[in-house]
This record gives sequence, structure tokens and C-alpha cells, in this order.
Amino acid sequence: MFIRVKTSKNSPKQSVQIVESYRNEKNQPRQRIVRHLGTAFTEEELKRLKDFAEFEKAKLEAEKTPALFKPEHLAEAAIDARKNIDDKPLRVNLKNLREQARITTGIHEVFGSIYNELGFNNLFDRRKESAGKNLRHITMARLANPVSKRSSVQDLSKDFGINLSLDSVYRMMDNITDDIISKAQNCAHGAAKGLLGEEISLLFYDCTTLYFESFTEDELKKNGYSKDMKFNQPQVVLGLLSTSEGLPVGYEVFPGNQYEGHTLHTVIPKIKEKYNLKRVIFTADSAMLSKANLDYLEKQGVEYIVAARLKSLTDKWKAKVTESNAPLRSFDYGKDTRLIVTYSDKLAKKNKHDRDEAIRKLQEKLEKSSNPKSLISNYGYKKFMRVTGDIDCRIDEEKYEEAANFDGLHGVITNVKDMDDSAVVDHYRQLWLIEECFRISKHDLKIRPIYHWTPKRIKAHILICFIALTCARNLAYRVRLRFEPMSVARIVNSLNHVQLSILWDKKTECRYVLPSKINEDARKLYKTVNLSTNTTPYKM
Repeated sequence: MFIRVKTSKNSPKQSVQIVESYRNEKNQPRQRIVRHLGTAFTEEELKRLKDFAEFEKAKLEAEKTPALFKPEHLAEAAIDARKNIDDKPLRVNLKNLREQARITTGIHEVFGSIYNELGFNNLFDRRKESAGKNLRHITMARLANPVSKRSSVQDLSKDFGINLSLDSVYRMMDNITDDIISKAQNCAHGAAKGLLGEEISLLFYDCTTLYFESFTEDELKKNGYSKDMKFNQPQVVLGLLSTSEGLPVGYEVFPGNQYEGHTLHTVIPKIKEKYNLKRVIFTADSAMLSKANLDYLEKQGVEYIVAARLKSLTDKWKAKVTESNAPLRSFDYGKDTRLIVTYSDKLAKKNKHDRDEAIRKLQEKLEKSSNPKSLISNYGYKKFMRVTGDIDCRIDEEKYEEAANFDGLHGVITNVKDMDDSAVVDHYRQLWLIEECFRISKHDLKIRPIYHWTPKRIKAHILICFIALTCARNLAYRVRLRFEPMSVARIVNSLNHVQLSILWDKKTECRYVLPSKINEDARKLYKTVNLSTNTTPYKM
């Protein structure tokens, strides 16, 4: 290619063009205009256009240069070459260098290291090596920017130098079997066990709902009670297991109309069979609390710590738990069972604030509504309303005072014998870690809404999110041990700013890599997984 300035007779106009030579079908030399940059009327305009033409020509030459590596291998080749950096000087003419690509590498290097170490790179057998690579790339894309699979494929090409076809991603998802899902959960459990250095006995369990951008039900997608308030859209129920440190170890997917309290009958036998645990202390919120569930856990030889519904106790027990605001009290609550009640000023203030806010909103609606009875369907309002006759609805002061008696109180029920009351409460308070797992899944990893329709792809999507969550929590746990706590959002943001520029020498056709300056958070993350943060340019 070359730059041509074309003049016109009897005119000051000068056209600046990028032109290339080629041979026609008869092998005769010809020229064609590749790009017309503009027309200059003065020498100053001509100089600016020629400078711009040089810039554009360099870009076009870089685009037309045949790559030494397949595009999907460019990023991996650059990352692999970093491992072999030596101290030999590089002799290059900077004027001959052109940037061929700028690639985000922090996600693939750091999370990719965790992914491989946990064994997720071995989920597919060797005959399906490409499916295994696609799973890895899609998981990295989910961590970097959780969007649809179509958008993930575009992000991988644009930001990571990795080219996948959307069809190959869907084929990979269709090849995910129940055996692969089981292997992935075994990897997560093994990683948690290895990090903690001991047998896992205390497991936290919670359920959430994942809705679909669809209104059609099938054997898995069912309408049910939605925690996302999407009652008219099908959903699935996801039950997640984690350690007391917030490390995921397994999950189960249930039809959307499954009551979460009934999921125990599936989860408990699988826990005992899959993990071969000698002791299980099951920890869950009050949604799991029913006499049938507690009887089932004891029959299975499982110890438990579950939240108590204090306001649903008998009048006799309500009187006992509300008679004092002592910080910690314990009651015998049946055979080998304790009810432990705690009081917190902070929780009491929150309870009062929430209740007063609900009353304020209810009062406003009662004053404005022409049909006050319509408010009864709202549980938040119903519990403070009294209805008399056909139209008389008013705030029930008695219910308000009754609710106030429980301000600041929280209870747990347990059959664990070798923990004192404080230890039981401390263990239960770690349940926020699994709730944080759901927050990470729903917000940082955007596990829902789900845009897939077949049960197979729904399960594959959830597996991808589970692997991403496991990698994220695993890295967050390690960096907390070595340096300081970092949220998953902070980790991802810092790694998304670690980039490489791949430079091509148009004379020698060699390629060089220029790493970006690394931020302090990213430096800590690289050290956490024992990777070099060398920013010295190197040859590919």
C-alpha cells in the first residue's frame, strides 16, 4: 500500500488516497483506491491529511497481515510466552511496530489459574477437548461481564482475543451431562476441603428462585412462589450448599413449584452419599423449619441449627421469649433440643423502623384508597390491619404492640450437643455467607433471568454460574487470608484492567507483547495465585 496525492488541473484541490497494487485476471499490474481520506486546499490541510493517511495505512496493513496464530489462540499464545521471559535485550525499530491487538488477560490468567487448579478443566474427556475449552472461556466471560451467551461470545472476541462461534457454545452446553455436573460439584467440594485443611462437617443450605423471560411452563420451569416477585413467570428453585467460610460445595435444581422446605428430602441423602461425611451439621433459615423437617433430619442422623419463628410459637413460649431482653438465653425445647434466643439493640431499632415505615405507608393508602379491603392481600399491611363490617378497615394497635414485643429478638433451634449457646449462635450468623453467594450469583454473575428454554441448557447455564461462583469465592477466600478482604466486584474490576498489547513488526514479521501497568489490587491477586506480574515487554 502507498499514499497517493492526486492533483487536478487548473484547481488547488489535492486528493489524498490510500492505494494498493494488485494483478488482474490476466496477471496485469493494476492499482485500486483502498480509502479516500479527503481533499486539501492548502499545504497545511495537505500535511494533516497525509499524517492521517499514514495512520490509517498502518491500521490497514496490520489488519491485512496474515496472523502467525489462529485468532482464538492469539491470547493464549501471548499468555504462554510470558512464562518464558528472559533478560536478553530486544532489538526493534519502534517505527516498524504496529499494534495488532489489545487483549484483557487478567481474568484468564488469575481466574483461569483457579479454574485449572480446582479441576474444572478436566470435566470433559479428551475426545471433547474443544467443549472443555469453550466451557472455560464462557466461564471466564461470565466472571468478566455476565451477559447472554451471544454477548459473551462477542466480548471474548472483542476484549479477550478469543474467537468462538455461538453454535459451538450451545453444542458444549448440550454436551453437559449429569455426570459432568456431579464431577464439577466434587471439584468444588474437594477444593473447599483442601483449603480448609479438614473434613467439612458444618454445611449451610439455602434456596432461591430463578425466573425465566418466558411464560411457558414445562417439567422443570413451573410457576411458584417467587423471591424476585415474578409470580406470572415460570421459575426453577435452586438449593445451594456452602461451608461456613462461604465456599460453595454443591447445589440442586428443583421444579419451580417445589416448596423449599421439601427440598431437604432430596438434598440430605445426596450430601451423605456424595461427600461421605461422618458428621453433618445442617444450618438453614426459618423456611426449613417445620416439625416434619426436623424429625426427618434427626431420623437421618443429621444435626441442625435452624432459625426459629418466634412469632409462630405457642402463647406459652411467646411469653417466655419476650419476658426478658437478656443478650443470650437458652431453653430446653423438647428431647435433646435447645431454643436459643438472642437480643440486639441494633436489631430492635431496625425492627421498629421497618414496622413504623410499614404503618406509615399503610396509613397513607387507607386514606387514599376507595377500597381499603384490597390492601388485605399485601401481607406487610395485613398483619397490622383490623377489618370490621364491610368497609371499616383500620390499623390494629393491638397487633402493633404484639409485634413490638419481639423487637431485637432472634431465635435458633438446635440439637447439637457439643457446642455451647454462643458457639451455636456464631455458627448460625455465618449463614450470611451463603446469602452473599446468592447475591453474587444474582447480581455480580447475573444468574437470572434465564434465557434458555430446554431443561438441558437450563442446567448447563446454572452449572456455568456455579463454576464461576466457586472460582470467585475461592479466590476471594485466598486473598482475604493473604492480604485483605476484596469483594467479587472489586476483584473482577481490577483484573479487567490487566491488559496486553500485541505489537507486530512489519519488517521482521515478529510479534512482541507489551503488558499494561498493573494496579495494586491486581498485583495482590496475581501473588495470591503465585503468578508473575512482570511488565517487561517480551517476544512471542
